[in-house]
Amino acid sequence: MNPDKPCVVLIDDEERILRSLSLLLRSRYEVLATTDPVQVLDWVRTRPVHVVVSDQRMPTISGVDLLRQIRDHSPRSMRLLLTGYADLAAVEAAVNDGEIFRFLEKPWDAARLQQTIAEAAQIAWDEYARLAPADAAARSAASAREPIAVDAAPSAAVLVLDEDPMTVTLVRELLPPGALVVPAINVEAALARIETREYGVILAELRHSSDDVIGALKLLKQASPRTLAIACSSLRDGRLLIDLINQGQVFRFLPKPLVRELLRRALFAALDRHRELHLEPQRLRRHAVEAPREVSLSSRVLDYLRRIRDQARLRA
Repeated sequence: MNPDKPCVVLIDDEERILRSLSLLLRSRYEVLATTDPVQVLDWVRTRPVHVVVSDQRMPTISGVDLLRQIRDHSPRSMRLLLTGYADLAAVEAAVNDGEIFRFLEKPWDAARLQQTIAEAAQIAWDEYARLAPADAAARSAASAREPIAVDAAPSAAVLVLDEDPMTVTLVRELLPPGALVVPAINVEAALARIETREYGVILAELRHSSDDVIGALKLLKQASPRTLAIACSSLRDGRLLIDLINQGQVFRFLPKPLVRELLRRALFAALDRHRELHLEPQRLRRHAVEAPREVSLSSRVLDYLRRIRDQARLRA
Protein backbone atom coordinates (compact mmCIF):
# COMPACT_ATOMS: atom_id res chain seq x y z
CA MET A 1 0.00 0.00 0.00
CA ASN A 2 1.41 3.37 -1.05
CA PRO A 3 -0.03 6.21 1.11
CA ASP A 4 1.38 8.85 -1.25
CA LYS A 5 -0.50 7.79 -4.37
CA PRO A 6 -4.17 7.18 -5.17
CA CYS A 7 -5.00 3.52 -5.70
CA VAL A 8 -6.51 2.57 -9.06
CA VAL A 9 -7.91 -0.94 -9.50
CA LEU A 10 -8.20 -2.38 -13.01
CA ILE A 11 -10.21 -5.46 -13.88
CA ASP A 12 -10.52 -7.01 -17.33
CA ASP A 13 -10.58 -10.59 -18.54
CA GLU A 14 -7.91 -9.77 -21.13
CA GLU A 15 -4.36 -9.64 -19.79
CA ARG A 16 -3.18 -7.45 -22.67
CA ILE A 17 -5.74 -4.78 -21.73
CA LEU A 18 -4.53 -4.84 -18.14
CA ARG A 19 -0.91 -4.52 -19.24
CA SER A 20 -1.67 -1.58 -21.51
CA LEU A 21 -3.68 0.27 -18.87
CA SER A 22 -1.16 -0.44 -16.13
CA LEU A 23 1.66 0.90 -18.27
CA LEU A 24 -0.35 4.04 -18.97
CA LEU A 25 -1.19 4.72 -15.30
CA ARG A 26 1.52 3.31 -13.05
CA SER A 27 3.68 6.45 -12.94
CA ARG A 28 0.93 8.45 -11.21
CA TYR A 29 -0.99 5.81 -9.25
CA GLU A 30 -0.65 2.66 -7.24
CA VAL A 31 -2.14 0.30 -9.81
CA LEU A 32 -3.69 -3.05 -8.86
CA ALA A 33 -4.69 -5.14 -11.86
CA THR A 34 -6.50 -8.45 -11.96
CA THR A 35 -8.83 -10.67 -13.98
CA ASP A 36 -10.51 -11.91 -10.79
CA PRO A 37 -13.59 -10.04 -9.48
CA VAL A 38 -13.26 -11.73 -6.09
CA GLN A 39 -9.84 -10.15 -5.73
CA VAL A 40 -11.29 -6.73 -6.50
CA LEU A 41 -13.95 -7.11 -3.82
CA ASP A 42 -11.29 -8.18 -1.33
CA TRP A 43 -9.26 -5.06 -2.11
CA VAL A 44 -12.15 -2.63 -1.69
CA ARG A 45 -13.16 -4.25 1.61
CA THR A 46 -9.68 -4.13 3.14
CA ARG A 47 -8.01 -0.93 1.92
CA PRO A 48 -8.76 2.48 0.40
CA VAL A 49 -9.42 2.17 -3.33
CA HIS A 50 -9.88 5.49 -5.06
CA VAL A 51 -10.88 4.40 -8.57
CA VAL A 52 -12.12 1.14 -10.07
CA VAL A 53 -12.03 0.72 -13.84
CA SER A 54 -13.99 -2.37 -14.81
CA ASP A 55 -14.60 -4.05 -18.13
CA GLN A 56 -18.27 -4.84 -18.81
CA ARG A 57 -18.06 -8.23 -20.54
CA MET A 58 -16.33 -10.75 -18.29
CA PRO A 59 -16.88 -14.52 -18.02
CA THR A 60 -18.13 -14.77 -14.43
CA ILE A 61 -19.73 -11.38 -13.75
CA SER A 62 -20.68 -8.28 -15.67
CA GLY A 63 -18.91 -5.04 -14.97
CA VAL A 64 -22.18 -3.43 -13.88
CA ASP A 65 -22.86 -6.18 -11.33
CA LEU A 66 -19.33 -5.86 -9.97
CA LEU A 67 -19.54 -2.06 -9.70
CA ARG A 68 -22.87 -2.41 -7.89
CA GLN A 69 -21.18 -4.58 -5.26
CA ILE A 70 -18.24 -2.18 -5.04
CA ARG A 71 -20.63 0.71 -4.44
CA ASP A 72 -22.12 -1.19 -1.50
CA HIS A 73 -18.76 -2.13 0.04
CA SER A 74 -16.79 1.03 -0.78
CA PRO A 75 -19.11 3.92 -1.64
CA ARG A 76 -16.23 6.41 -1.86
CA SER A 77 -14.51 4.48 -4.65
CA MET A 78 -15.14 6.18 -8.00
CA ARG A 79 -16.51 3.70 -10.53
CA LEU A 80 -15.77 3.72 -14.27
CA LEU A 81 -17.10 1.21 -16.79
CA LEU A 82 -14.98 0.20 -19.77
CA THR A 83 -16.51 -1.53 -22.77
CA GLY A 84 -16.15 -1.92 -26.49
CA TYR A 85 -19.79 -1.60 -27.40
CA ALA A 86 -22.89 0.41 -26.47
CA ASP A 87 -25.00 -2.42 -25.00
CA LEU A 88 -28.25 -0.69 -24.04
CA ALA A 89 -29.09 -3.00 -21.14
CA ALA A 90 -25.58 -2.60 -19.71
CA VAL A 91 -25.70 1.18 -20.06
CA GLU A 92 -29.10 1.39 -18.36
CA ALA A 93 -27.88 -0.81 -15.52
CA ALA A 94 -24.74 1.31 -15.20
CA VAL A 95 -26.94 4.34 -14.54
CA ASN A 96 -29.56 2.71 -12.32
CA ASP A 97 -27.46 0.23 -10.34
CA GLY A 98 -23.78 1.05 -10.63
CA GLU A 99 -24.13 4.85 -10.47
CA ILE A 100 -20.90 5.13 -12.43
CA PHE A 101 -18.89 8.31 -12.79
CA ARG A 102 -17.97 7.78 -16.44
CA PHE A 103 -18.56 5.34 -19.26
CA LEU A 104 -15.29 4.68 -21.15
CA GLU A 105 -15.18 3.02 -24.53
CA LYS A 106 -12.66 0.77 -26.23
CA PRO A 107 -10.47 1.57 -28.01
CA TRP A 108 -9.80 4.39 -25.58
CA ASP A 109 -8.25 7.76 -26.22
CA ALA A 110 -5.22 7.75 -23.89
CA ALA A 111 -5.33 11.47 -23.05
CA ARG A 112 -9.06 11.46 -22.32
CA LEU A 113 -8.80 8.28 -20.25
CA GLN A 114 -5.94 9.71 -18.18
CA GLN A 115 -7.82 12.97 -17.62
CA THR A 116 -10.98 11.13 -16.53
CA ILE A 117 -9.11 8.87 -14.10
CA ALA A 118 -7.18 11.85 -12.73
CA GLU A 119 -10.43 13.70 -12.01
CA ALA A 120 -12.00 10.65 -10.38
CA ALA A 121 -8.90 9.88 -8.33
CA GLN A 122 -8.68 13.44 -7.01
CA ILE A 123 -12.31 13.41 -5.90
CA ALA A 124 -11.89 10.14 -3.99
CA TRP A 125 -8.46 11.15 -2.62
CA ASP A 126 -9.93 14.31 -1.10
CA GLU A 127 -12.89 12.40 0.36
CA TYR A 128 -10.64 9.82 2.00
CA ALA A 129 -8.43 12.61 3.33
CA ARG A 130 -11.42 14.11 5.15
CA LEU A 131 -12.18 10.82 6.86
CA ALA A 132 -10.64 10.66 10.33
CA PRO A 133 -9.84 7.06 11.39
CA ALA A 134 -12.11 7.36 14.42
CA ASP A 135 -15.23 8.18 12.45
CA ALA A 136 -14.59 6.23 9.23
CA ALA A 137 -16.82 3.36 10.34
CA ALA A 138 -19.61 5.70 11.36
CA ARG A 139 -19.52 7.55 8.05
CA SER A 140 -19.47 4.29 6.12
CA ALA A 141 -22.54 3.12 8.00
CA ALA A 142 -24.26 6.46 7.33
CA SER A 143 -23.71 6.05 3.59
CA ALA A 144 -25.76 2.84 3.71
CA ARG A 145 -28.66 4.23 5.75
CA GLU A 146 -32.27 3.77 4.80
CA PRO A 147 -33.75 6.35 2.39
CA ILE A 148 -34.82 9.55 4.10
CA ALA A 149 -38.50 10.45 4.03
CA VAL A 150 -39.33 12.71 1.12
CA ASP A 151 -40.95 15.37 3.25
CA ALA A 152 -37.79 15.58 5.40
CA ALA A 153 -35.61 16.63 2.49
CA PRO A 154 -34.90 20.33 1.91
CA SER A 155 -36.49 21.61 -1.29
CA ALA A 156 -38.29 18.29 -1.69
CA ALA A 157 -39.82 19.41 -4.97
CA VAL A 158 -40.13 17.48 -8.20
CA LEU A 159 -40.39 19.11 -11.61
CA VAL A 160 -41.98 16.98 -14.34
CA LEU A 161 -41.00 17.89 -17.90
CA ASP A 162 -43.34 15.88 -20.09
CA GLU A 163 -45.99 16.70 -22.68
CA ASP A 164 -48.10 13.83 -21.34
CA PRO A 165 -50.18 15.08 -18.35
CA MET A 166 -50.53 11.52 -17.05
CA THR A 167 -46.87 11.52 -15.99
CA VAL A 168 -47.30 14.31 -13.45
CA THR A 169 -50.48 12.60 -12.21
CA LEU A 170 -48.54 9.40 -11.62
CA VAL A 171 -45.75 11.22 -9.75
CA ARG A 172 -48.29 12.91 -7.48
CA GLU A 173 -49.85 9.54 -6.69
CA LEU A 174 -46.47 8.05 -5.74
CA LEU A 175 -45.24 10.84 -3.44
CA PRO A 176 -46.66 11.92 -0.06
CA PRO A 177 -49.35 14.62 -0.12
CA GLY A 178 -46.94 17.27 1.13
CA ALA A 179 -44.46 16.84 -1.72
CA LEU A 180 -44.47 19.62 -4.29
CA VAL A 181 -44.87 18.28 -7.84
CA VAL A 182 -44.83 20.88 -10.61
CA PRO A 183 -45.51 20.24 -14.33
CA ALA A 184 -43.76 21.85 -17.30
CA ILE A 185 -44.66 21.14 -20.90
CA ASN A 186 -41.42 22.41 -22.47
CA VAL A 187 -37.82 23.25 -21.64
CA GLU A 188 -38.36 26.99 -21.30
CA ALA A 189 -41.24 26.50 -18.86
CA ALA A 190 -39.14 24.05 -16.83
CA LEU A 191 -36.18 26.42 -16.57
CA ALA A 192 -38.44 29.34 -15.66
CA ARG A 193 -39.64 27.31 -12.67
CA ILE A 194 -36.11 26.27 -11.67
CA GLU A 195 -35.09 29.93 -11.77
CA THR A 196 -37.62 30.74 -9.06
CA ARG A 197 -36.71 27.92 -6.64
CA GLU A 198 -34.48 24.90 -6.27
CA TYR A 199 -35.92 21.55 -7.32
CA GLY A 200 -34.54 18.34 -5.88
CA VAL A 201 -35.48 16.27 -8.92
CA ILE A 202 -36.42 16.81 -12.53
CA LEU A 203 -38.22 13.92 -14.22
CA ALA A 204 -37.81 14.53 -17.94
CA GLU A 205 -39.16 12.77 -20.99
CA LEU A 206 -36.34 12.82 -23.53
CA ARG A 207 -38.62 12.85 -26.56
CA HIS A 208 -40.26 16.21 -27.18
CA SER A 209 -42.15 17.54 -30.16
CA SER A 210 -39.95 20.63 -30.48
CA ASP A 211 -37.34 20.96 -27.70
CA ASP A 212 -33.86 19.53 -27.19
CA VAL A 213 -34.51 18.05 -23.76
CA ILE A 214 -31.27 16.07 -23.81
CA GLY A 215 -29.16 19.16 -24.46
CA ALA A 216 -31.02 21.07 -21.76
CA LEU A 217 -30.40 18.32 -19.18
CA LYS A 218 -26.67 18.35 -19.95
CA LEU A 219 -26.37 22.09 -19.42
CA LEU A 220 -28.72 22.06 -16.42
CA LYS A 221 -26.35 19.72 -14.58
CA GLN A 222 -23.60 22.30 -15.00
CA ALA A 223 -25.87 25.15 -13.90
CA SER A 224 -27.62 23.38 -10.98
CA PRO A 225 -25.55 20.33 -9.94
CA ARG A 226 -27.76 19.54 -6.91
CA THR A 227 -30.76 18.90 -9.16
CA LEU A 228 -30.99 15.16 -9.84
CA ALA A 229 -32.27 14.19 -13.29
CA ILE A 230 -34.40 11.12 -13.89
CA ALA A 231 -34.69 10.60 -17.63
CA CYS A 232 -37.51 8.57 -19.11
CA SER A 233 -38.29 7.66 -22.68
CA SER A 234 -39.28 4.94 -25.10
CA LEU A 235 -36.08 5.76 -26.98
CA ARG A 236 -33.71 2.78 -26.97
CA ASP A 237 -30.36 4.31 -27.85
CA GLY A 238 -27.26 3.22 -25.94
CA ARG A 239 -25.10 5.97 -27.42
CA LEU A 240 -27.54 8.66 -26.31
CA LEU A 241 -27.56 7.29 -22.78
CA ILE A 242 -23.76 7.11 -22.62
CA ASP A 243 -23.66 10.82 -23.43
CA LEU A 244 -26.23 11.50 -20.71
CA ILE A 245 -24.01 9.68 -18.20
CA ASN A 246 -20.80 11.43 -19.18
CA GLN A 247 -22.14 14.88 -20.03
CA GLY A 248 -25.25 15.09 -17.83
CA GLN A 249 -24.70 12.70 -14.88
CA VAL A 250 -28.30 11.54 -15.22
CA PHE A 251 -29.24 9.87 -11.93
CA ARG A 252 -31.65 7.26 -13.28
CA PHE A 253 -33.07 6.17 -16.63
CA LEU A 254 -36.54 4.63 -16.84
CA PRO A 255 -38.02 3.20 -20.04
CA LYS A 256 -41.55 4.13 -21.00
CA PRO A 257 -44.25 3.12 -20.32
CA LEU A 258 -43.27 3.89 -16.74
CA VAL A 259 -43.48 1.12 -14.13
CA ARG A 260 -44.97 2.52 -10.92
CA GLU A 261 -42.64 0.78 -8.47
CA LEU A 262 -39.49 1.56 -10.44
CA LEU A 263 -40.51 5.21 -10.68
CA ARG A 264 -41.32 5.36 -6.96
CA ARG A 265 -37.89 3.96 -6.05
CA ALA A 266 -36.14 6.34 -8.42
CA LEU A 267 -37.95 9.38 -7.02
CA PHE A 268 -37.25 8.49 -3.38
CA ALA A 269 -33.60 7.68 -4.13
CA ALA A 270 -33.12 10.96 -5.99
CA LEU A 271 -34.73 13.05 -3.25
CA ASP A 272 -32.61 11.26 -0.67
CA ARG A 273 -29.46 11.98 -2.67
CA HIS A 274 -30.50 15.62 -3.01
CA ARG A 275 -30.70 15.90 0.77
CA GLU A 276 -27.26 14.29 1.11
CA LEU A 277 -25.83 16.91 -1.23
CA HIS A 278 -27.23 19.63 1.04
CA LEU A 279 -25.64 18.00 4.07
CA GLU A 280 -22.33 17.21 2.35
CA PRO A 281 -21.90 19.79 -0.45
CA GLN A 282 -18.38 18.53 -1.15
CA ARG A 283 -20.00 15.46 -2.72
CA LEU A 284 -21.16 17.65 -5.59
CA ARG A 285 -17.78 16.98 -7.18
CA ARG A 286 -19.01 13.46 -7.89
CA HIS A 287 -21.57 15.03 -10.20
CA ALA A 288 -19.01 16.81 -12.37
CA VAL A 289 -19.66 16.35 -16.08
CA GLU A 290 -17.73 16.42 -19.31
CA ALA A 291 -18.25 19.48 -21.51
CA PRO A 292 -21.41 18.81 -23.54
CA ARG A 293 -21.02 18.45 -27.28
CA GLU A 294 -23.48 19.28 -30.07
CA VAL A 295 -26.00 21.12 -27.92
CA SER A 296 -28.29 23.49 -29.78
CA LEU A 297 -30.49 25.64 -27.55
CA SER A 298 -32.15 29.01 -28.03
CA SER A 299 -30.68 32.18 -26.59
CA ARG A 300 -33.66 32.45 -24.21
CA VAL A 301 -32.97 28.96 -22.82
CA LEU A 302 -29.27 29.76 -22.45
CA ASP A 303 -30.16 32.96 -20.56
CA TYR A 304 -32.29 30.94 -18.15
CA LEU A 305 -29.42 28.51 -17.60
CA ARG A 306 -26.98 31.34 -16.89
CA ARG A 307 -29.31 32.82 -14.28
CA ILE A 308 -29.89 29.39 -12.70
CA ARG A 309 -26.12 28.86 -12.51
CA ASP A 310 -25.59 32.24 -10.86
CA GLN A 311 -28.31 31.56 -8.28
CA ALA A 312 -26.90 28.08 -7.54
CA ARG A 313 -23.52 29.67 -6.85
CA LEU A 314 -25.09 32.16 -4.46
CA ARG A 315 -26.90 29.38 -2.59
CA ALA A 316 -23.66 27.40 -2.33
